[in-house]
Amino acid sequence: MLLAASALLLGIPAAATASAASSTTGTGWIRLAHLSPNTPAVDVYLYSFGNSNAEIVLHHVAYGTVSPYEAVTAGDYSVAMRVSGASPSSQPVLSTSVTVKADHAYTVAGMGPESGLRLQVLDDQLTTPSGKSVIRVIQASLKQQTVKFTCGGQTIVPKATFGSVSAYQAIPANTWTMQAIGSGATATGRWAMAPGTVHTMVVLDGTNGLEIVNLVDAAGAGQPPAGGVTTGFGGTAGHGPGSPAPWLALIGVGALITLTGGFRLRRHGLRRQLTIGS
Repeated sequence: MLLAASALLLGIPAAATASAASSTTGTGWIRLAHLSPNTPAVDVYLYSFGNSNAEIVLHHVAYGTVSPYEAVTAGDYSVAMRVSGASPSSQPVLSTSVTVKADHAYTVAGMGPESGLRLQVLDDQLTTPSGKSVIRVIQASLKQQTVKFTCGGQTIVPKATFGSVSAYQAIPANTWTMQAIGSGATATGRWAMAPGTVHTMVVLDGTNGLEIVNLVDAAGAGQPPAGGVTTGFGGTAGHGPGSPAPWLALIGVGALITLTGGFRLRRHGLRRQLTIGS
């Protein structure tokens, strides 16, 4: 009986510890982006809290370049941005923290002009109302300080200022013509918005004026896209005015507990990811 009582007493804290541990486990997703037009290429590092070894390193990240979503254990992380080619131990140009919750997705983006560069943590939506699609707008064009964004001729964001991120808005699932209208340039694209999909429409400075890029945040079932060149932010993207040649860069990766595959970043012109209909 004494042995049984001892075992019971020992089992109680063990069970409580296991319960507490299970409540903090889970998987979230994170992706990194460079959306500052006049900021040179940078190296971006992701660290888990209390660990000086980077779990993800992106080298020579230029304007318009983003990473795929990567699955990470829920918890606290920090993101550091260094000048491209700088020593990993050097002082970051910028850094920020992000708490990744289970079943949530986040984008950490370098935003604004070089003189006021900031790292912004965006909470990415993964679900939609039944039968709807959802979109938001990131205004990352420095040449056109303010744009109006329309969908099917209806204004979605009347005055998107440079460096701003709009709230998500539900729209009927359909094929829509969208426009970013600035004071000196207009960009037009046409995309199919399927039910259950979530999109981030990014307005960029292109080689010939404005560009709109359709980035898929979620393709249904509350999950971010697995990645690929046709999925925008969810895949790999590259864009740089005056530098349209594709490139491939291997990424230095630390040990990610929930990482499902090798992490790599391919740089392509973002324009190639557009699926514009006639």
